[in-house]
Amino acid sequence: MYTITRQIGIDAGHRVTHHGSKCRNLHGHRYTIQATCEAESVIETGEQQGMVLDFGFLKDEMMEHIDAICDHGMMLWVDDPLVEGFLPKDLTLEDVKRFVASRGWSEIDDAVIGKMILLREVPTAENLAKHWFNRLEERVHRRSEGHAKLTIMEVWETPNCVATYTPDIPEFLGQTHGEGR
Repeated sequence: MYTITRQIGIDAGHRVTHHGSKCRNLHGHRYTIQATCEAESVIETGEQQGMVLDFGFLKDEMMEHIDAICDHGMMLWVDDPLVEGFLPKDLTLEDVKRFVASRGWSEIDDAVIGKMILLREVPTAENLAKHWFNRLEERVHRRSEGHAKLTIMEVWETPNCVATYTPDIPEFLGQTHGEGR
């Protein structure tokens, strides 16, 4: 089995709404995000010959679907009591909650409040790892022309604390890309 790993870093804020200590406050981290892809063999022909997936292709996807959306943004759980006070006047909390329930997340970029990412789950490192895995899984499959699969997403919240998401292996192997998650 061949594996590759690509890493990016973002700066973002969050809070863990019901946490019993200081994590319930708005605060930020320098997140390090690592995506690992694997394949049984390297690609035999074409632009990615000899590769599982071009590191540059993986970086492009991570930058577009993680960095561009979340870097220097505030990531909040859609049910966080603070959300309603941060919404632009033209959005209702009910509409935003419906959108997040159907899509899993929403990005709001407002001139007054700035960039806010609303998530279906509390934005812990564990939930962010799963969220970003789900955002990248199909894109890795497509960029490798079906050759590679995303297998591990790691989110370092601090230099000492990492959360890892890997899909349930029997479920993962039995699914076609883009279904079930």
